[in-house]
Amino acid sequence: MNFPLYIAKRYIFSSSKNNAINIINRIASVGIIVGAMALFVVLSVFSGLKIFSLSFSNDIDPDLKIRSTLGKSFLISASQETEIEQIEGVVSYSKIIEERVLFTFDGKQQVTYLKGVDENFNQVNAIKKTIFSGDWLKKDTYQVVVGYGISNEFSMGLLDYNHYLEVLAPRPGKGNIENPDEAFNKMTLIPVGIYAISEDLDSKYVFADLGLAQELLEYKTNQISGIELKIKKEADENTIIGKLQNIFNNKITIKNRAQLNESLYKMLNTENIAVYLIFTLVIIIALFNLIGALIMMILDKKGNLKTLLNLGTDIKDLRKIFLLQGTLLSVFGGIIGLLLGVGLVLLQQEFELVMITPTLAYPVVFNIENVLIVLATIITLGFIASLIASSRVSKKLLD
Repeated sequence: MNFPLYIAKRYIFSSSKNNAINIINRIASVGIIVGAMALFVVLSVFSGLKIFSLSFSNDIDPDLKIRSTLGKSFLISASQETEIEQIEGVVSYSKIIEERVLFTFDGKQQVTYLKGVDENFNQVNAIKKTIFSGDWLKKDTYQVVVGYGISNEFSMGLLDYNHYLEVLAPRPGKGNIENPDEAFNKMTLIPVGIYAISEDLDSKYVFADLGLAQELLEYKTNQISGIELKIKKEADENTIIGKLQNIFNNKITIKNRAQLNESLYKMLNTENIAVYLIFTLVIIIALFNLIGALIMMILDKKGNLKTLLNLGTDIKDLRKIFLLQGTLLSVFGGIIGLLLGVGLVLLQQEFELVMITPTLAYPVVFNIENVLIVLATIITLGFIASLIASSRVSKKLLD
């Protein structure tokens, strides 16, 4: 039998004759339980907020996006399209054109992106579900779908034949233009739908048919600015990227969803780390109670320790008793705190107890990774606190 472990368990489950020590032990245990529960709940909330924040961009961003490294646009051949279709793991792809242009409506102007898309676009993105007014555009028409931000800025409705939405794009070429009217290609558009995703994205794009964008920018029929792809969840992303690079002779840049939203991912991860560190500091402060409780226990059991020392027990084994006692308290407290935290998270997921707005519950996500992080944090800090307290056991103290 492990002698220090046996004594440590006896000390944990037995009460001291000194009532003050019992109270200190309870306070230390409650501190560990509450700290573990709070850390898990906060990590679960931030995991939920991260998924909630990314859900907005996921409606409009593809799994992979191809852009040319040599300019704004590139040519794609029928054979290249066939090769893309044959790549294992690719569900669908859509050819696109993105260009910043000028939109005018009823005397108001705004520069934003015109995004020309083909008929496969809705198979790659979930943009269609974000339309709250009107319909999605039809192929080979002058119809467009605008964001709520642009619609609000222009005070523009749908199918308004009294006022026209116009788009102007600089004509390609070099040299001076004598007539300013010839400097821009101009088209009249018909808004047929309004999408709403988030404040930033609602003013970013005006969606149009790919052919309309090619006509406006004077592109060839096989000239595009990018390709967006949807891939299977179980597909190997790096393998697909390697095959795409071979198809286009390494003249393209390919980004996944995380790289397309690099700044957003960095911000969310930084916030998560900051919150974790703050609550870890709270747990460290709570574990001072554990150090105090163990030191009080050492003083209370001084007579017993002296007897054990006289019977031949080494000082290191006496220290090990309180090291194991503190570590076990941390483990038990961490597990109980985690169970309480998991219960709160599951209750919030099921019954939406805490609301951000009357219709939106606080997002939380149960994640095994968060469970392991909390357990590792509590056990590690508890071990360090116990090591500090157990170091007080010495021959000088027991003499």
